[in-house]
Amino acid sequence: MPEDSMQLRLKYVVEDVDRHGNVRLYYRRNGTKTRLRGPVGSPEFLIDYRRAAAGPKEVRGHKARVGRVVPRSLKWLCVQYYKSAMFTELDPRTQKVRRSILERFCEHKNDGDKPFALLLPRHIRVRRDEMADRPEAANGMVKALRQLYRYALRYDHHDDNPADKVEYLKGEPDGFHSWTLAEIKKFEDAHPVGSPARLALALALYTGQRRADLVTLGKQHVRDGWLIFTQHKGRNRKPVRLEIPVIPELQRIIDATPTGDLNFLVTAFNRPFTSNGFGNRFRKWCDDAGLPNCSVHGLRKAAAARLAELGCTEQEIMAITGHATSKEVTRYTRAASQKTRAESALRRFTEEQNSDKSVPLSTAVVSGGTKSHPN
Repeated sequence: MPEDSMQLRLKYVVEDVDRHGNVRLYYRRNGTKTRLRGPVGSPEFLIDYRRAAAGPKEVRGHKARVGRVVPRSLKWLCVQYYKSAMFTELDPRTQKVRRSILERFCEHKNDGDKPFALLLPRHIRVRRDEMADRPEAANGMVKALRQLYRYALRYDHHDDNPADKVEYLKGEPDGFHSWTLAEIKKFEDAHPVGSPARLALALALYTGQRRADLVTLGKQHVRDGWLIFTQHKGRNRKPVRLEIPVIPELQRIIDATPTGDLNFLVTAFNRPFTSNGFGNRFRKWCDDAGLPNCSVHGLRKAAAARLAELGCTEQEIMAITGHATSKEVTRYTRAASQKTRAESALRRFTEEQNSDKSVPLSTAVVSGGTKSHPN
């Protein structure tokens, strides 16, 4: 087949990378995605591609068309939402994730062709409960639907938000696992100073930043011993500018490690990491160190918890992590704060017992108003 013809026929093929780094092929056109078997050019791929390009067969006497959107359907509402400022002002990654969630919801049993006004809380609960083994994913679906129907309310397409009435599932209350000191040491033993893995650990632990920020930090952000940058999350709507001191241990590791020109962390090909690519690479580094339950986000929690153990206030911790409210910081530091308060309380108790001002029990009783009887 001529190369130009192949390119023309494959113009609706897209690649998506899942959280494990696996590449998946799809035929995507007019908001509809169809999974294709790989690799590109294989007999299985060409069969799937031709089927997807031909569109679905006739169903119940009606001819279905690829990309057909039924007016006032759930899919129609999604299309309108994607055009709105409520969606376009979101971070590109947030847009991608939310669109993917809504498209999967529409594809389930052709729910996208049904009138969006007929979607009720009980329908959403059924879908949520089907995902009970993945509570975070289920809650993400509910959240996406809440935003979709908030758009519908704001733009007068509908007068109700059924997703607002659907409760979130109870997931892991503490979220990502927070690294212990023993786990940090185990990682350091497996990845010595000078390795990109050790540099990644130090950046995450000593700055408390998300992976989207870690992959962008570089020498240009260091001024007079301070890291000065704007966080990636919310940078287009509510930008958060931070100035964090570079502690000596972090500077020592940076100086001992090969880095890129504009990024401390680079791939084996000396190119900047993407956020997902870095997450996958750090996952491998953790596995190599025998730490299957640890993640880069868990280091952000560990940094906040360590600051809490050192007696830092929530406002001081927020000045490092960049959180806009104390809600997440409180969750991160709950265990550390409890430990610190317990240690402080028992220290006072011990000091009371060991005080130089302690007196014999008989004297204390008399001074308390109880009569002492001689033996």
